Order: sequence, then C-alpha cells, then structure tokens
Amino acid sequence: MAFYEHVFVARPDISPQQVEALVEDITKIIETENGKVGKSEYWGLRNLAYPINKVRKGHYSLLNINAPAAAIQELDRRLRINDDVMRHMTIRVEELSEEPSPIIARKDRDDRRRKD
Repeated sequence: MAFYEHVFVARPDISPQQVEALVEDITKIIETENGKVGKSEYWGLRNLAYPINKVRKGHYSLLNINAPAAAIQELDRRLRINDDVMRHMTIRVEELSEEPSPIIARKDRDDRRRKD
C-alpha cells in the first residue's frame, strides 16, 4: 500500500457538520477498499486563490491515507460525482506526517499571539 495526502474543497454554502459527514464518507470508501485514513484536518472556510463558478470561498480539509491505488481511484470517481466537492487533489508521498499541517500550525501560532 502507498501513502497519500488528499485535500478537497467543499462548497461554502454547506455547514461544517456536512463537511465532517463528507470526511466520514471518504473514510468509509477508503476502508471498504482495505485502506486506512490516518490524520484528518478541517482547515475551515477559506478564500480560494481564484473564483470557481463565481464562488470565492470553500471548506478545506486534509486527509492522510494509507491505501492501495484502487481505493484512490474509487475515491476520485466518487468525488467527481459529488456536487458538494468543488475541487480535490490526491498526492502520493513517501511517508505520512503526524505533525499538524502548516495551515493548522500557523493558525495555532496566530491564536497564541492574539491571547498575549
């Protein structure tokens, strides 16, 4: 099995709870195909780099996946069908990091500065 980092952007008009349900669905797809989802992070509602169909914001999420290639192909197929997902990208990596992503680390650092 290989290691993957998967990031997706969901429509801004759905709630964070619906994004969490989408993450659970992705986890079920991966586990059905004999894979595992390690760390999952919700990055929140963020501005997009460029508008997609006149939409300027989206819910970002990151998942670390340990799965065979067939599981990733099935995940890609299902996310292309899903109307709630605007964009998604899966990248194969050498190893999975258990540390917080730079997005979460920066957010935590900014929160600490505001408290001081």
